[in-house]
Amino acid sequence: MVTIPAQFNGPLHSGNGGYVAGLLAQEVTGDGPVTSTLRIPPPLDVPLSWERDGPDVRLLTAGGAIIGSASPGAFDREVPAGPSAEEAAAGLANYPGFTHHPFDHCFTCGTARGEGDGLRLFAGPIDPANPGLTAAPWTPHEAFAGPDGTIGACVAWASLDCPGGWAADFSKRTMVLGRMTAELLRRPLAGEPCIAVGDLHAQEGRKFWTGTALYAADGELLGRSEQTWIQVDLPTSP
Repeated sequence: MVTIPAQFNGPLHSGNGGYVAGLLAQEVTGDGPVTSTLRIPPPLDVPLSWERDGPDVRLLTAGGAIIGSASPGAFDREVPAGPSAEEAAAGLANYPGFTHHPFDHCFTCGTARGEGDGLRLFAGPIDPANPGLTAAPWTPHEAFAGPDGTIGACVAWASLDCPGGWAADFSKRTMVLGRMTAELLRRPLAGEPCIAVGDLHAQEGRKFWTGTALYAADGELLGRSEQTWIQVDLPTSP
């Protein structure tokens, strides 16, 4: 059994896509990239269960609905290049979420979250003329570190999440993470300056394909992901 605490939300009442994808990935045996697919909004603060089939794993609701699944994966594209410190600073300054954010309480990129409560990773366009390439500086808070000083794997997956969503531009359309293939090469230490990057690869209808990466300040690649985002319609008030 497992529970997704309400702290780790994306939309206000469901789990952060990257965090839940990482939760699934932790259950997959073996090394290398893992592909996690989210099928329904992950519920918060309720008991969930695991179902395993060889190397594959599924996360289920109490009623048996499949929340998501994970299995060994592979990358299809080159990793996004690491931005300079100046480019990351420009991405932060251009972060669209400062003026409009569909999920301002998102664990990864929500502007309504405080230090040590959310990641406050605000990746915006390096160049507003090219909104499909985002970046931001980010320093993990000690609240997300374990006894060895490294941040948890699910939190590291969450840090690889939203820079891709902003590369597809949350400010113009509301999207949720559908699929994420990721690999952590080294989890960053609490207090270690990092740079996040997101890159829009393609769009077809309501689907957007993006890539993200997390780098140390010296250019070391810490982790990377490839993602599929799905545009959704938010319910309107009567």
